[in-house]
Order: sequence, then C-alpha cells, then structure tokens
Amino acid sequence: QVQLVESEGGLVQAGGSLRLSCAASGRTFSIYRMGWFRQAPGKERQFVSAIIRSVGSTSYSDSVKGRFTMSRDYTKNTVYLQMNSLKPEDTAIYYCACQLGVGMPYDYWGQGTQVTVSS
Repeated sequence: QVQLVESEGGLVQAGGSLRLSCAASGRTFSIYRMGWFRQAPGKERQFVSAIIRSVGSTSYSDSVKGRFTMSRDYTKNTVYLQMNSLKPEDTAIYYCACQLGVGMPYDYWGQGTQVTVSS
C-alpha cells in the first residue's frame, strides 16, 4: 500500500505561480512513477505531468509544457509541481498518483487539492 498526501492548493491570479507537493508513504520503494492529474468542473480528469522516481525523467501535457515543472526529492519521497504563468483554464482539482511498475495503472491516488486561478 502507498499513501499519497498533497499539499494545499490555493487561489492565485492569472500569471501567478503556485507550488504543489505530494508526499508518499508506505511501500515507497515499489513506486516506479508518480504523476499529477487534474479535473476541472464538468470535465474528465486529464494528465498533467509525471516523473520516473528512480531517474527523475519527466513528461508533460502540451497544455502545461513550458509553464509547469515537476521534480522530486528522492530522500523525502516527495514530488513537486511548480506551476508558473497560471491561466484561468488551469483551475481544477489536482491529484497526485503513482504507478508501481512499467505499464501498470496509476493505482494509488491522493485526496486532491483545489487550485483556482482568477482572471
């Protein structure tokens, strides 16, 4: 079992920045990749970014590429999502999740945290 706890989100003006964190506990040694997803009201949950825990390589959705940066602190079992140049369309509940192996689904999820970007 893995437990994921996200930091509080917040309200920020368009163009502003916000950093989210996600701390993993439990069987963290078995985590292969951690990801961030988001879900806006009335929309499906979408992929935002991911990082392979062991090597730190990252991937991003086109909608956030160049504005968001995902990183990890291996020793603290924590990942971060630095969000810059925020837009109102970034408003959503952000979820942290993890995969326990290559090709496996994201089986473990955090509780989600609200990010609201005002125009």
